[in-house]
Amino acid sequence: MISNCPHCQGALKFNPAQLAKIEQALKALPAGKRLPLKCPHCKVPMHLDAAGEVEGGTKKKAAPAAPPPQAEAVIKPPPPPNLEWMKEEKLSIMENVRDVPMALVLHKDEGTLHQIKSAMESLGYQTLSASSAEDAMHQVASSSLACVVYHTTFEEGPLHESVFHNYMRNMLMSKRRYIFYILMGPEFISLYDIQALANSANLVVNDKDLKDFQVILHRSIPYYEELFGPLLEELASYGKK
Repeated sequence: MISNCPHCQGALKFNPAQLAKIEQALKALPAGKRLPLKCPHCKVPMHLDAAGEVEGGTKKKAAPAAPPPQAEAVIKPPPPPNLEWMKEEKLSIMENVRDVPMALVLHKDEGTLHQIKSAMESLGYQTLSASSAEDAMHQVASSSLACVVYHTTFEEGPLHESVFHNYMRNMLMSKRRYIFYILMGPEFISLYDIQALANSANLVVNDKDLKDFQVILHRSIPYYEELFGPLLEELASYGKK
């Protein structure tokens, strides 16, 4: 299995779960096909063959040889400190950040926005916000989000004319199925699954139940994961999303 990026020579470290998924995907590769994998350091894609190796990559250059000793005796300063541990520590920190689920919260009122984000953070989410529908769509496209909370007053006009809501409704299922989409507004009945389904959401919450939002999340998200978690794991085992 490849251990360094052939482009930037950065060390590739996978946790057991990631390694198992990569190995399963490699075993399922058709003959002559390669598995695309993006380097976490330089973001340049590489393509692994069935043995987990990259063709055409550059090998890590050997360290230059030490200069020959001087003929005359000189006082040699101590060698500089080895800073390799900083790279490993940085990778560890990045891995921990990636493991924290991220949530995008979209609400025009700053006070309510803070209240919603506090409830999400109390359940272990790292929260983001956006100033416009365009900004929100950019956040969704460029981030690996586990949850999106959208209030129906975030944009002007009715929900069915919302730019962001229609963006979520028309999103490819390969990305959408991994996002827990919550709609909030005075027109909803909290936890009413039929209403959520009719609006292409996973959960609806009425404004008057905002005080109990943390309790609602604590019940709804584990139920969703219990219901769909095995399906997502099975799809991942076949290299699908």
